[in-house]
Amino acid sequence: MTTLIFTHHDCLAHDTGPGHPEAPDRLAVVWQVLDRPEFRELERRSAPEADVEQLSRVHDRQYVEAVLAAVPDEGYRRLDGDTLLSPGSRGAILRAAGSVCAAVDAVLAGEATNAFCAVRPCGHHAEPARAMGFCVFNNIAVGAEHARKTHGLKRVAVVDFDVHHGNGTQAMFADDPDLFFASTHQSPLYPGTGNSWERGVDGNILNLPLEPYSGSVEFRQAVERAILPALEAFHPELLLISAGFDAHKRDPLAQLGLTNEDFEWVTRKLVDLADRVCGGRVVSALEGGYDATGLAEGCAAHLKALMRA
Repeated sequence: MTTLIFTHHDCLAHDTGPGHPEAPDRLAVVWQVLDRPEFRELERRSAPEADVEQLSRVHDRQYVEAVLAAVPDEGYRRLDGDTLLSPGSRGAILRAAGSVCAAVDAVLAGEATNAFCAVRPCGHHAEPARAMGFCVFNNIAVGAEHARKTHGLKRVAVVDFDVHHGNGTQAMFADDPDLFFASTHQSPLYPGTGNSWERGVDGNILNLPLEPYSGSVEFRQAVERAILPALEAFHPELLLISAGFDAHKRDPLAQLGLTNEDFEWVTRKLVDLADRVCGGRVVSALEGGYDATGLAEGCAAHLKALMRA
């Protein structure tokens, strides 16, 4: 058993317009990584479309239906200041969420040790009834609820190391003590949430804001001293990762200084913990990362650690 890859060409068809940072080229860069000799033998599976029922477990059904109805026949339709739909968006937004559900199915069935969803758009900013920050549906939260509703799991955890706080995931988890969300992120920075005092119900939310220009030392301390012990205590049955690579020192949208070694290190730490508490069951989904080299090398480091599980 090894690492499965879930992806789909439809995710390239989500056109965000000239100059938008969350562009189709991001996924093309990840595919180039997957074509490297060390990753070429990983099994690729087609990401299916999520259905309205799966999406409505975390999003208001009216919102889901309104978004799908809003996909334009031509041009663009703006959902918020940063988030657009184009004629090719429907397949992308459905497959981005559906990929996490399919990865959960495969990992829980024992078909692989873990899985990585190479999809776009990202999802962790999407709230129950609101698109935000390039995100339309919350892919990782959809996958978490799929694990609980379809497979009968009770306790699911998400760790988010994207440079931006996953406000949408937090909003969806905060009132449920059987869901756990931990985040490292730069603060201050968009979206302005993720303060350390935001603790959820029964302490199920753990935010570790990092000051601008923080680097490896601050990041690794936050993971080692706070996130790993909290995860161990929570004892999830499945661990999901919101894998954003925009905390890389090259990224133009933020000011953290993480390196490829940091992404490999944190992934290894999370995989080792999953081995102890949930049979190694890990599903990771791509979030941000807006420098081509930083995204590619961060993603490669992440995959190397997943493959060593």
